[in-house]
Amino acid sequence: MGDATSWEAPDRTPSARRGGEQPELLKARLTLPGVVAFFRNNGLRVALLSLALFAAGVGILMALPLHYAATALVVVDPREQRVTNDQDVLPGIGQDAAALQSLIEIAKSDGFLRPLIEQLNIRNDPEIAGSETDPARILDRFRKHLDISRRGLTYVIAMTFVSNSPEKSARYANAIAEAFVASQANDRTIATDDAADWLGDRLKSLSDRLRASEDAVAQFKRDHVIVDAGKEGTTQQLRIVELNQQVSAARLKTEEAKTRYEQTQRDLKSNVEAPVKQDLLTALRAQRAALNDQIAQKRAVLGDRHPELVIALGQLAELNKQIEVERQRNIATAKSEYETLQDQQRTLEAQLKAAEAKALTDAQSQVKLQELQRSADANKNIYEQFLARYKTTNEQRLLQSSQTKIVSAASPPTRPTRPPLGLLLVAIAIASTLTSTAAVATLEARKTVSPEKTPEPLPARPAAAPRAVPQSLPVWARIPATVPRNGRMTIWQTPIGGPDESDLRPHMQQLLERVAALPGEHGKIVLVTARQPGTGAEAIARSLNLNAVNNGMMSALIQVQNDSGLGRSADVTVQSTAPTGARAARAALHSVGLLLGAGRDTMQEDEDIRAEFALIVVDAPSLAEQPEVASLAIYADLIVLVEREGGGDAAAVDGAIAALSKRTSAAIGLVINQAAVRPVPATAIAS
Repeated sequence: MGDATSWEAPDRTPSARRGGEQPELLKARLTLPGVVAFFRNNGLRVALLSLALFAAGVGILMALPLHYAATALVVVDPREQRVTNDQDVLPGIGQDAAALQSLIEIAKSDGFLRPLIEQLNIRNDPEIAGSETDPARILDRFRKHLDISRRGLTYVIAMTFVSNSPEKSARYANAIAEAFVASQANDRTIATDDAADWLGDRLKSLSDRLRASEDAVAQFKRDHVIVDAGKEGTTQQLRIVELNQQVSAARLKTEEAKTRYEQTQRDLKSNVEAPVKQDLLTALRAQRAALNDQIAQKRAVLGDRHPELVIALGQLAELNKQIEVERQRNIATAKSEYETLQDQQRTLEAQLKAAEAKALTDAQSQVKLQELQRSADANKNIYEQFLARYKTTNEQRLLQSSQTKIVSAASPPTRPTRPPLGLLLVAIAIASTLTSTAAVATLEARKTVSPEKTPEPLPARPAAAPRAVPQSLPVWARIPATVPRNGRMTIWQTPIGGPDESDLRPHMQQLLERVAALPGEHGKIVLVTARQPGTGAEAIARSLNLNAVNNGMMSALIQVQNDSGLGRSADVTVQSTAPTGARAARAALHSVGLLLGAGRDTMQEDEDIRAEFALIVVDAPSLAEQPEVASLAIYADLIVLVEREGGGDAAAVDGAIAALSKRTSAAIGLVINQAAVRPVPATAIAS
């Protein structure tokens, strides 16, 4: 089997070398026995080298300067302090996270840090500036010591400065935080001042524009004799309204006077007393009525000729004359009144017509006036708004409050930024151990891997005219011609089967499937032998065993040796060569027979080796070297006879088959091996 101290088992793919190419490494698996063996052989060197590396690491750690990080916390309050209902010129960031990130980027910018470097006199700081005089490089070095970041999803900004002095780191961190807060407050103040100054300048131009528009309105009114009468309009419009009212009243009075005059005339013609009340006429009529009563009484008492009656009749005639005169006078008065009211009506109507004519003339002027008035009103509105905003902004200069403030000033740190010393020592120890192990492994690999010459091609065998394989015997596998692989690739791996041997495992899968198809619950015994030496039967047996192990089977490989070399002891040692379950052992033919036959006659499961393994591969010498190998066929479940292509005639093969099948009915099959075969030292396959 392979080297027992190997850490790994090689992969299935062989690597061939050509010309002067270096050998390719095989893929391998790490094994616990290999690890133990490696540290058993190289533990002292690994320990000494690890100790040296650990001491060097501790020395470097102690020589490195300590760095201290001080952090000042600044909060940007998203809430706005509304002292008045008016909004500030520069409002807060609100809930906008991008605005907060913008403030952080501004704090990292050259424009913010360059004045701060001058303020802190970083140019004379040997830790940061050193011997550098270029401001740009000093700024870059200063930025490497500074970290400004947001604390999670909060509105807190952490300003951390790293220095070899705790006091310096705290002082610089606080200075940066104070400069940041002052910068934000200054920005708000400057924004308010600039807004107030701009509004003041703008008010001057707005005032001039308003004055010009109002002067244009006044000049137009003066040119067109337009006088405002408040909200009712102009005086001309009010005059027209008043004239309309007066004309209406005059017409009404005129109609009433005309009606009275006509009624008085009708009453006079019909000698009917007018219903209109007149004081004098009423008194005369009352006297006449009283006098008529007296005349009637006197006539009845005194007679028609009585002097008193004559006097009374004279008085009656006088009263009638006065009444007639009064009636005529009333008619004249009514006529005069009617004519007067009619004249007034005509006058008012004339004035109304004149006013309406003038109003029609001023209509176009009024349109132009309204246009000028709208322009003046708009300018006035804008001016008043700017004036109010200017007053508010000017007062806000005294009410500026910064939303940015320091919530936690940096204090000198008591612990450096590096991890705890104990953790660093453990890390150095682990790194030293791993580094020393890798170094020793590399040295061992260079010692064990020696460049070899390209193997000479094997001489071509003469082509055999007849086929040496009997037609009746099945061929279970054919191994194509391959070049043997190299020996040990690294100190961790030793090829299974020794150096300079081809990897035949890929060609053993079909044979392994045939073994798995055999009936029975116990493990299967496969006898691998050859008719004559030099056929590569040993490689076939080892590859079959390793292929079974790689497929998860409990498999053991037993190599049969001559009885003369090992005596007739019945002791057979089966040792593990890999954590996967592979087994390898050497024993004499007689001992192998005893081992394979144990428990069969007594039917004791604990003595039967087949109960322990799923597959037992018996690597037997050739029949030509040791004909007694045929006696092992009685224990075999499957017999594999390895032959070279064209290695013998059919009669010789039939003789070997007859010797093997004499004592068993197990299936016998051929494996035709065309791979190159090299001699294999016994130490490479012994466990």
